[in-house]
Amino acid sequence: MRRILLLALSLGYLGTAFAHGEAMRANKEARPISVEERAFGREGDPKKVARTVRIGMADTMRFSPPELTIKRGETVKFVVRNHGKVKHEMVIGTLEELKTHAEMMKKHPGMEHDEPHMAHVAPGKSETLIWQFTKAGRFYFGCLEPGHFEAGMVGQIRVAAKGDKE
Repeated sequence: MRRILLLALSLGYLGTAFAHGEAMRANKEARPISVEERAFGREGDPKKVARTVRIGMADTMRFSPPELTIKRGETVKFVVRNHGKVKHEMVIGTLEELKTHAEMMKKHPGMEHDEPHMAHVAPGKSETLIWQFTKAGRFYFGCLEPGHFEAGMVGQIRVAAKGDKE
C-alpha cells in the first residue's frame, strides 16, 4: 500500500479521481509498449504507424465506419471520436472476447480497466489507440458500456493476409 501511495504522489495522482482507466492513460507515454501478443495482434509502436483511421461513435449505438480492411502486419493509429452525449468506448477483440467482456461490464458497470486495445472516450472528446494487426482473420471492435454492445454498437475488422484481395 505504501508503494502505491508513493507512486500516486510521484505521478501527481493523489487527490485526483480517475475512472475507467484514466490514471493509466494519463501516464501512457511513460510506460513501455506492451509486447503481449493477443489473438488479434499487439500494441503498436507509434513510430511505425502505417496509416490513421478515424472512427466516429454516436448515441445511435453505431460506429462509423462499421467495417475496416487492414493488411496483416499493418500498424494503425485509430483516432476515436465520441460525437454523442454519453461515454462510449472502442475495444478491439475477437467476437467471443467482446461478448464475454460486455457481460462482465453489465455485472460491474463501474469496473476500471485500461488496455492498449481499448479507447474510452468522454462525450465530445477524442482518444487514440495504436494497434498492430499481426494475424489474418476477422476481428471486431465494440463499445462495452452496459447495453451498448447489445444495441448493436459493434464493427468488423478484416485483416487480410499477404496476397489477399481487399
